[in-house]
Amino acid sequence: MDLESLIGVAASNGASDLHLESGLSPALRIRGALRMAGDPIPSKAMAKMARLLLNEEQWQSFLERRSFDFSRTIQGVRSRVNLLHSSRGVGMAIRLLTSFQATVEKLNLHPDLKKLVRHPHGLILVSGPTGCGKSTTLAALIQEINLTETRHIITVESPIEHTFRPRRAYIRQREVGRDTPSFEQALLDALREDPDVLMVGEMREPETMRLTLNASETGHLVLATVHSSSCAEALQRVASAFPAEIQDGVCAQLADCLVAVVSQRLRFRPDLNIRVPECEILMATHAVKNFIRTREFFKIISALETGAENDMWTFQRYTKWLDSRTNWSLPDQNPEPLENEEPAADTASLPPVAGASKFPRKSSGTTPNPAAKEKARIEIEPDEGGLESILKKFG
Repeated sequence: MDLESLIGVAASNGASDLHLESGLSPALRIRGALRMAGDPIPSKAMAKMARLLLNEEQWQSFLERRSFDFSRTIQGVRSRVNLLHSSRGVGMAIRLLTSFQATVEKLNLHPDLKKLVRHPHGLILVSGPTGCGKSTTLAALIQEINLTETRHIITVESPIEHTFRPRRAYIRQREVGRDTPSFEQALLDALREDPDVLMVGEMREPETMRLTLNASETGHLVLATVHSSSCAEALQRVASAFPAEIQDGVCAQLADCLVAVVSQRLRFRPDLNIRVPECEILMATHAVKNFIRTREFFKIISALETGAENDMWTFQRYTKWLDSRTNWSLPDQNPEPLENEEPAADTASLPPVAGASKFPRKSSGTTPNPAAKEKARIEIEPDEGGLESILKKFG
């Protein structure tokens, strides 16, 4: 089977991941469990699949590093691909991304999460283990801003997982390795690009963490992900990424800019046949900020237990709320709106452009049709080939 057929099989079975390896059968991850499907893939066929996905420059980079991350739309499914080299030869770990626009309601998240993105500045961390839906929750928070506020949003991702269509917000998405050489360079650039909201796909290196903290202190709302199993561990992980001699300063900076930490995990609901996120939500109260400054992260657990009145949630309380919930959003229950049904940006509150009245448009003798204007809107999808591909289209 070729890669398109394998992706089609994975998508039709509701798989979240597809694993391919030379000499092994394809493996699908369905509801958290691996299932083998099909015959072993010959090493030559596996290498051919990989070569067809990359251009010459990307292939040379893969040969040098023995791994390469990218995203592609394959068989109509947007996929995040990690191409790797193992003892058997070439392999792939493919994450099948959801095609719908993620929202708090569609992900069955608690509506309190919407309050987080109303802050004008600060840092929101979304944490959890690999494959728990951190990026999708982050996309839902960005979409909440997109649907409700006119703000300038810049996302820095490696690679881009969820594409956004601007509604009220002005959204720029940059992919590391294609649109910018690194997270660090993109964050430095972003401070000169007049953003209101920054989304950092993942804080891996101390320099990325430092620039992220700096951005959240300079009047921007910053959303980022980090790998951890709890809110306290997420904060401790950020602090411990720096040298010991500057950790006190980092903790003080983190306490000053923190808005909230959301830690999540997925739990399968047999009654609904879906996996739903369970969350732990830590709000940056005065007590929590003091614990961060003094590096007493173990005390955050007690703050979570007693912080219900401050909109904090422990995993236990959140699970009880899920068990009492009756209205659920199920896959394919609410179809995506057509492009000509997209709400236009709210421009009623914007002042008229200076000098616009000096150059009136010629009247065509007919009354303008608002629906026709809406249909004439141009939607430009991200070009997966990067800048070189865009320039070639213009000769």
